[in-house]
Amino acid sequence: MITDGRSWAAHCRLCGLFRRRGSVYKDAMKNVSRFHSPVVLLTLLIALFGVAPPYAQTPTTVAEMKASFAPVVKKATPAVVNVYAARVQKGARNPLLDDPFFQYFFGLEGGPAPDRVQRSTGSGVIIDSDGLVVTNQHVIEGMTEVKVALSDKREFDADIILRDPKTDLAVLRLRGVRGLPVVELGNSDAIEVGDLVLAIGNPFGVGQTVTSGIISALSRTQVGGTDYQLFIQTDAAINPGNSGGALVDVNGRLIGINTAIYSKTGASVGIGFAIPVNMVKVVVASARQGSKIVRRPWFGARMQPVTTDLAESLGLERPVGALIVSVVNKGPAADAGLKAGDVILSLDGQPVDDADEFGFRLATKAIGDRVELMINRGGKTQTLTVRMDPAPEIVPRDQKALSGRWPLSGATIANMSPALAEELAIESSGEGVVVTAIKPGSPADDIGLQKGDYLVSIDKNDVKSTRDVVALQQERAYYWTLVIRRKGELLKSKVGG
Repeated sequence: MITDGRSWAAHCRLCGLFRRRGSVYKDAMKNVSRFHSPVVLLTLLIALFGVAPPYAQTPTTVAEMKASFAPVVKKATPAVVNVYAARVQKGARNPLLDDPFFQYFFGLEGGPAPDRVQRSTGSGVIIDSDGLVVTNQHVIEGMTEVKVALSDKREFDADIILRDPKTDLAVLRLRGVRGLPVVELGNSDAIEVGDLVLAIGNPFGVGQTVTSGIISALSRTQVGGTDYQLFIQTDAAINPGNSGGALVDVNGRLIGINTAIYSKTGASVGIGFAIPVNMVKVVVASARQGSKIVRRPWFGARMQPVTTDLAESLGLERPVGALIVSVVNKGPAADAGLKAGDVILSLDGQPVDDADEFGFRLATKAIGDRVELMINRGGKTQTLTVRMDPAPEIVPRDQKALSGRWPLSGATIANMSPALAEELAIESSGEGVVVTAIKPGSPADDIGLQKGDYLVSIDKNDVKSTRDVVALQQERAYYWTLVIRRKGELLKSKVGG
């Protein structure tokens, strides 16, 4: 046990931790005997030499400061906020309550049913000093009122200026505030598995909380919740209420928006997922331009993953890449010379493991860009350049609001096109007629028709355009046989007219 300054100095020399530094070292040694407390001496040694005994881990340099997350937390947390959303639901009243018979014999009272307030709690990140906040779409989905609480306890009303269901992201603008702290945006393509990260948010509504962990995996797909799946996986604790919060690196830069967890209980088990910040940048750019939707490049081809069997037949060493199944005539892919059977291996030098990864990387590009694709064709690789064009409206949408006495009354329909599919945030299945809106309480709503449903046929008559539907409406029938396609699945139903 070390009990005095001289023995401590000898111990330092034996460990190789004490090095001569000119006169500073000599002056320190002259006074060392005056310090009989190891704690006092330890403080002096750290201040003068930047060294500490093996069991002390107090950070003293910029590099060592990363051993403590306090500086990172102080930098990032002011830009992470709590999001509180709500909507008022009109109370559903049983008509029997207004019947005089029931009121008399059962003592029931009339009057309106009480309203119910549905609430949602999550987190968000300030990315613009004028009050632009990014959060998850599912945090504010269906909500009409949003409040945001800052880390300094100030609260502001917020407007929802952009919703993007395809990425599960939304952008809010705080009312009447400027000069807010913002988080620095990082580059999610530059991170690696094993990097230290912090998750900041409002779990279970207890207040702003910071948890630490590492990047457990990259490019996670098959998670669900968004159309563009290339999640960052982390073991930093993420719980309900963390949705929309920040995942930051050790420099305090935003690398992802926390959005989902894998759990059988609803609490963290060390498997959390974040949307990469490079996708967040695309959504934010659209919001800054005043757009209500995110305009993304249209590729004009349908793809599928490469299986082990396919890889062997295509002459690939491994089952990686995105296999082109079909190409739209006069689309960007066709114009670049891509053909069915080509396998996309990389996009602008970034490897493409599967079709999901290709879709994500393509969606982070700006309209007007040109990207280089490395492909495999017939066992040989080559590079092609593709122009990033917006989704076109190949056929006029010719939107129709259906009415009258038939099951589709209350539905709004339109002719499908890539542009309309982007607006509705649904997958385009080529041409056809799609439901774009449903009036609540209408016959179409009663039979369970949904926004995004394709009308395939009505009473065995194929539906090719909105005019076909209007023409079929003129035919009176007691029963109607409807065939619709919903998320790739055909559904058949017979409903009364």
